[in-house]
Amino acid sequence: MKVLVVGSGGREHALVWKIAQSPLLTALHAAPGSTAISQLATCHPGTKATDLDGLVALARTEAIDLVVVGPEDPLAAGISDRLRDERIATFGPSAAAAQLEGSKAFSKRFMQRHGIPTAAYAVFDQSDAAHAYVDSLGRPCVVKADGLAAGKGVAMCIDAAAAHIAIDEMMSDKRFGDAGDRVVVEEWLHGEEVSYYAICDGDRIVTLAAAQDHKRAFDGDEGENTGGMGAYSPAPVVTDEVEKKILERVVHPTIVGMKKDGHPYQGVLFVGLMIDDAGDPQVIEFNVRFGDPETQPLMMRMESDFLPILDASARGTLDESSSIAWGEAAVCVVLASGGYPRGYEVGREISGLEGLNRDDSLVVFHAGTRGAASGQGFETAGGRVLGITARGDSVREARDRAYRAVDAIEFADMHYRRDIGARALAR
Repeated sequence: MKVLVVGSGGREHALVWKIAQSPLLTALHAAPGSTAISQLATCHPGTKATDLDGLVALARTEAIDLVVVGPEDPLAAGISDRLRDERIATFGPSAAAAQLEGSKAFSKRFMQRHGIPTAAYAVFDQSDAAHAYVDSLGRPCVVKADGLAAGKGVAMCIDAAAAHIAIDEMMSDKRFGDAGDRVVVEEWLHGEEVSYYAICDGDRIVTLAAAQDHKRAFDGDEGENTGGMGAYSPAPVVTDEVEKKILERVVHPTIVGMKKDGHPYQGVLFVGLMIDDAGDPQVIEFNVRFGDPETQPLMMRMESDFLPILDASARGTLDESSSIAWGEAAVCVVLASGGYPRGYEVGREISGLEGLNRDDSLVVFHAGTRGAASGQGFETAGGRVLGITARGDSVREARDRAYRAVDAIEFADMHYRRDIGARALAR
């Protein structure tokens, strides 16, 4: 089977790494890919993830059997529709179904319509109305940019002053571009946050493991929301009983609801959830692609061949009796550029990677790197730079292994959290 993975970040590096292990694979391509991904796949740096015409042409030229779309932007723009029109099997939802992530207002109205538990909310197209609503609340709230903002368009606002700043940054200052033309203001949910994944083919699902992301920039869940500073799997908060509630109250109603609304959902459904003290789930957000950095520990834990499941999802032939074998635990620690998620410098040479290749229980996934200007090794090229991902018999063992590797790596202004996995260890 010839496979094309669309994207260039840490999530795509992890998907490429896993797909490359499949005995069904005959050729693996990535567009645009990266210097790190090129060690596993043929990369096409001239074809960007948002170049829909270029991706379709590439898939036809290389006689690709399956396209796996990593990022959300090409999905929202309709790459899956374009490829399916060419009879090319594609893992990823249609543009209509991708609105679950592409518009927070769409997803909230969808959940309200289909009885899926989520926070109370209000939607605003005008900043004056949003400011007035915040003043009327008198309690903590969450302000979200309606559109795609690379996971960073969410502000946790402890008071009205913080919410006013968030509204102005999104709607007036255009921090997230057009994504902030509309905002959603939600109630602040309490509990433990978790990421839950299911592979879907429009009718059927195969569940994946749960993971827990760390969105805030600093230890102790302080600072701004980022695209993710680390993740681990499994997430102990998702017991068998909690998972049953997630499936019955969220996942199955979502798949049924999307089909009923005329948008059958194919691809990975990634649900961000808040689990309260009673073990009841509420949806924080939907994502229509794999999470970054949750994908890294998920792929490290997965012991089954993933390619047949991706292909069956794309072709509408999932077998719900399929089960995936999982290793005990994996932890990913993100190394970021100083200043992320706001301004940061790139082009910082990275040292210490060479000595990490000898450990089979450790993989360094590259999120924002490029070949160093010196011609040797790598340098930074993004906000999130590396995902140091380790596997172990427990979260503690995997975490310790990951942080030992982190201590070996250096680049100027390197920033990371020291408490990835702390919730699991505290249980």
